[in-house]
Parts: sequence; C-alpha cells; structure tokens
Amino acid sequence: MPPYAADPGATHPEGSGKARPNDAEQTPDPRRAAFDWTGEAAVRRADAGLVRTLRPRAADCGLLDLAGNDYLGLTRHPRVTEAAADAARRWGAGATGSRLVTGSTDLHTRLERELAAFCGFEAALVLSSGYAANLAALTALSGDRDGLIVSDAANHASIVDGCRLARATTAVVPHADPAAVAKALAAHPGRRSLVVSDSVFSVDGDRAPLGELAAACREYGAGLVVDDAHGFGVLGDGGRGAAREAGLAGAPDVVATLTLSKSLGSQGGAVLGPARVIDHLVNTARTFIFDTGLAPAAAGAALASLRLLAAEPDLAARARTVAATLHHRLTGAGLSAARPDAAVVSVRAPGPAEALRWAADCREQGLAVGCFRPPSVPDGVSRLRLTARADLTEEQIERAVGVVVRTAPADACGRGQ
Repeated sequence: MPPYAADPGATHPEGSGKARPNDAEQTPDPRRAAFDWTGEAAVRRADAGLVRTLRPRAADCGLLDLAGNDYLGLTRHPRVTEAAADAARRWGAGATGSRLVTGSTDLHTRLERELAAFCGFEAALVLSSGYAANLAALTALSGDRDGLIVSDAANHASIVDGCRLARATTAVVPHADPAAVAKALAAHPGRRSLVVSDSVFSVDGDRAPLGELAAACREYGAGLVVDDAHGFGVLGDGGRGAAREAGLAGAPDVVATLTLSKSLGSQGGAVLGPARVIDHLVNTARTFIFDTGLAPAAAGAALASLRLLAAEPDLAARARTVAATLHHRLTGAGLSAARPDAAVVSVRAPGPAEALRWAADCREQGLAVGCFRPPSVPDGVSRLRLTARADLTEEQIERAVGVVVRTAPADACGRGQ
C-alpha cells in the first residue's frame, strides 16, 4: 500500500454497500478481551515472514557489525566516549527538561554553532533524534491546510510521518524524479510549498538529484528540505554533507536535517538552515518545544566526533571506498547489489523469509547485517543491507564478503549488477 493510501480500516460512507459501524455484525463481542486482535495480527505477520524481534546485544558480542550506522567507526573512539562521560559528570545523566526550560546547556550551544559552521549553514537546532528533527521541520515549515508538501516515494518513515502530521496537502511523487516534482508544484500555484527528499535513500543507498530538485523549487518558489541522515559525514568535502556538495548549503531556501547517531556515532538530530528558519522552529516546532532536550552525554559525544571528523577529513572518503569495495566483490560473486552512492550497500534477497534466514545465517557465522523487509522497503523487495565503516580493515571486508556469499540463498545469485 502506498505511504499515503487511504486507511483500509476506515469507516465506509453510507450508501457504499459496505457495512456500517452500527450494523449488527459489527457489534463488538463483549466476551473478547480488548487486545485479542493483536494475536490475530501476529499470526498474519508470521504467515507473511514479517515478524520482528528485539535482540539485545552484549557489549562484547564479538560480531563484525555491518548492520549499524556507525559509518566512521567513531562510536567507541576513546575521545568520543570520554567526552560523553565528562558531559554526564558535569551536567548529569539527563537534560532535566525541554530546551526552552532547563534542557539547554553550553554544550548544546557549542554543538549547534560548530555543526552549522562545518556544514555551511547559518544556524542549527539540536533535537533529541533525527526523527524528531524531520517532524519539526515539516510540521513547522509547511504552513496550514493551504500549504503543499511534495515528497519522494522512497523517503524515510520519519518524513512520511512528518507529512502526515503536517496540516498541508501532501503529493507523493515517483522516486528521484525532478520532473514529477516540478509537475506537482505547477499543479498548485500560489501555495506555500515544500519539497522534501532524503539525500541518500536508506534502502538502496542511491543519491537524490539535489541540484535538479533545487532548480524545480526555485522555479515555483518552494523551499527544499533535505534529510541528510545518510549523507552527512560521508558525502561532500571532508564529510560536510550532500547539501554542501551540491552547492546548496547556506542558501536562503534550503533546510537540511540530519542525525547525530550515524556518522557521529552518538544520538540526536539537528535542523540546519537560515537563522530566521531556526528561530521559527524554536518558537513553533512541537517536537522541540515539548520534548526533553538531548542528554548532555549524547551532545558531548557528538561534539567530540564532529571535531574528529573536522581533523580527519579522509574518514568520509574511506567510508565511500569501503562501500565501493563491498559492492564490487559482492556483485563479482554473482549477487545483486545496488551501486552505493554513499556508505549503504543493499543486496537483494528472493523474499522476506529468505532474507530473514540469510541474515540469521550471517549472524551464526559472526557477521551482523541489516535485514529490510516490507513495509520498510517501498518497492516490496526484501534485502540485506550492509553499512560500510571507515575503520574496517581489508581482512574484515574480505571476511564479510565471504560470509554473505557463502550463506546466500541459491536463487539470490546470478543477478549481479
């Protein structure tokens, strides 16, 4: 079902020929417990091979991790972990309140200033997650019901939810299609409009045509919101991000969101853009105003990682090189893997059950990989997802490729790209 399709469980209007909620056959059975339906839903998920389970990991599990998003290998860097510990000792375990009450520290302010300067934007605002950052940007900048949001069909769930929560009309357009974006904008002249796109799409790791999207926006007076979660730290000069690489950073009509939990190895999110836009979010974005501020330890770790990235610009290029190497060797072995534009390497599986078994077999041989199945994949094709890390050695790369190839389902081979 498309992300914005009508709810199949919605009440049918009278005269549609469908049962209405007050019809006798729709009367709830008082003998049934309130949440009995969840068991039926669980059976349907199991039948479709779509069961998800939590798997707590030990601190020293021993797996080679190509499932997480620690693109630069900084989450365990001694300077990063010490910065987190120092921040917790100085400011406490939590922020204690929203950023507008007690949740802002000097650490948050320094992180915002250095993030904005590093990425080439006028200002930044740090939130508790990248998910919250997307909700903040889309709900606060889309205007009222007269507004319009044009969203790529392959955008991340946080963008989908931001569009749903915004009161503006949402037009979902085909993936990476600037002409479709222009057509959607042209169909709604005079409306306050936003175009929103991932910079790097999380399923296949392909890159959005940001320059062409920006041109379409400027032709129709729309703002551009770029979710740079998978581009920041990997793309651009020294990892300064996709917007900077496309020459859009600092533009008055461009806003970027990002997460601190991927390339910076910490937690949290941020919105970057013109100072007047950031001020507007401080005053209107509900996921900023009503949420407890980012924990000081996370802010301290993110700031230490950002400084490491600034001091070691080759980290970004190394992550891209590792991704390209993984792709080359996997396709050379006959697997179907999408060519990576950043650090995400996506390997197609025959189906959801096969993908789940493949990932489990990899784990049994000491390799953690991501397993993407519907509804997380917009095209319905299940995948393994490997995330390249700048700190992987040649031996680890070879080991990872060997495990994925050895455990591949028989019908996953022979379709290399």
